[in-house]
Amino acid sequence: MESNRRQFLTSCAAAGLGMNLPGWFSNEAFAADQPQMSIARYKESPTEKDAIQEEAEKLTRAAIDALGGMARFISKGDVVWVKPNIGWDRPAELAANTNPDVVATLVKMCYEAGAKQVHVSDNTCNDQKRTFVRSGIQKAAEEAGARVYFLDPRKYKKMAINGKTIKEWEIYADMVEADKLINVPIVKHHGLCEVTLSMKNLMGVIGGARNRYHQDIDNSLPDLAAFVKPDLVVLDAIRVLTRNGPVGGNPSDVARKDLVAAGTDQVALDAFGATLLGHKPEDIGHIKEAAVRGLGTLDYASLSPKELTV
Repeated sequence: MESNRRQFLTSCAAAGLGMNLPGWFSNEAFAADQPQMSIARYKESPTEKDAIQEEAEKLTRAAIDALGGMARFISKGDVVWVKPNIGWDRPAELAANTNPDVVATLVKMCYEAGAKQVHVSDNTCNDQKRTFVRSGIQKAAEEAGARVYFLDPRKYKKMAINGKTIKEWEIYADMVEADKLINVPIVKHHGLCEVTLSMKNLMGVIGGARNRYHQDIDNSLPDLAAFVKPDLVVLDAIRVLTRNGPVGGNPSDVARKDLVAAGTDQVALDAFGATLLGHKPEDIGHIKEAAVRGLGTLDYASLSPKELTV
């Protein structure tokens, strides 16, 4: 019997092995015929609260449906970890955290596909109690049926990363033991590495002295991305933070892009996200390094993304 993601990841961690895993799909033959990337754009930029919420849900569903639907990624009975950016004590309008309605929609879609349980959490930078509430993610995800919780320091386990810079690190066990992992970053500027996208967002699953990752970030982020390897990446670019990231705080630093992109190639998604902030992907050190290592492609257009307007 083929071992599932939880058994495989746990056994590899116990054995001290680094991992570069392909996505685990409920139907691999079906998945092979589906797009690797999608880009869903909204026809307008709504300003009313209800209309903005509707935009997020429609964009998210459209982006996932264009890939073949959530059932491509989630099987009946799966335990799913949805990993947004919940790092900062900021409301959704300031684009420091992932759009809460994007997160809630993904939770709903996981349950619709048959998931047994969906977890939503992050290792915050600001106070977790304030951040979970002010981001709007806790309320939205819980109303969608997710289990939202503060990370328990006792559940971090030292695992062999075997990367170029990071050899071992404390990783949150619940993430490792989940059957499926969905990474849901927001597109933001970052003062150190220019952009924070899907690979940077994975730092929310690690413990320890996270500032050590910043000492050689162009290598440490690909190290982590190669080990974790999400099953699905959903890029929130409804609002993007163009300056003074990753914290932000000034509405003038926020721009509306009104789109959600999704796919299985985290490097391609990050390359696309970099262009939304005016960068060439090859000029962003950690994205270029990840591509050199074979973790994905800088040339996201080579994947022939399915593009649609909602």
